Amino acid sequence: MGEESGLINSVKNGIINAVKGVGEVADVVVDTVSGSLVNAIKKSGAVGTALTTAVSDTVRGAIQGAADVGGDIGDTAKKATLGVVRGTKEVGAETMDAIGTSASTAVEGAAEVGGDVAAAAKGAVEGAIQGAKEIGVSAEDAASAAATGAIEGAGRVSTAAIEQVRNAVTGTISGVTVVLKEPFKKGD
Repeated sequence: MGEESGLINSVKNGIINAVKGVGEVADVVVDTVSGSLVNAIKKSGAVGTALTTAVSDTVRGAIQGAADVGGDIGDTAKKATLGVVRGTKEVGAETMDAIGTSASTAVEGAAEVGGDVAAAAKGAVEGAIQGAKEIGVSAEDAASAAATGAIEGAGRVSTAAIEQVRNAVTGTISGVTVVLKEPFKKGD
């Protein structure tokens, strides 16, 4: 737990300090998340569960940092997910899994700080789409991974959050039709 909270606090404090210097949350989130994730992966050789934890901790730190300085949670989720895409590309990690984790954590993190879970979900999908286009992977697959992850995260928050997130990520976002995969359904 100590190392996990260390990464969360490192990202959170990095965002807070950078915003104090330049005054713009959005501009610092992508680089802070990407850089922190790359460093954590290179330092630990993170794969599998360790990679999931690193992604989760960096995104959670970004959301907390943005909340502490009054930043927009939806935009922070977008920029954090974009940072995750760039970071995983740089170290050759599995991008789609990382996108799902990023979106899930963005929604949970938004709930933890009293933010808008729907805005966080939509932002994460937007960041996934932008990142996918940048690195040359399927924007549709990235959008699906983010939307599915966001709903999984909402499922750990509340029934109301599931509905809000589902409504936010259904349809066309940033010109991409979002297709939800539903492994999160528990026997109907």
